[in-house]
Amino acid sequence: MTSSAFHRTITLPAPVCRQAAQHLEQAVHKAIDGAATPWRAFRGADGDEFAFSVPVVEQAAGCLLVLAAESAQSLRPSALRALISVALHLRDAAEAVRRPAAPTPAW
Repeated sequence: MTSSAFHRTITLPAPVCRQAAQHLEQAVHKAIDGAATPWRAFRGADGDEFAFSVPVVEQAAGCLLVLAAESAQSLRPSALRALISVALHLRDAAEAVRRPAAPTPAW
């Protein structure tokens, strides 16, 4: 996973994008507010790695966490872990781009 603070995009590996698209589709079917935009972005991705804007990745992560909360009682534990794992991966990627670079000590 790489990111560019200048362009404010995040490049994600294909497996994460495919999983996110599948979960976001479930969020769209459950009418979770804001899920349609990231779902369209993730389902349209093709290739080995995909670049997304930081806000789209943050929105996707939020929608997936809402989906996890709403589905916690009906999902198998392994399915719930997979959903949360993708959501946290997206959230962490967005936070890494937003976090200011740590200054290096001037020795």
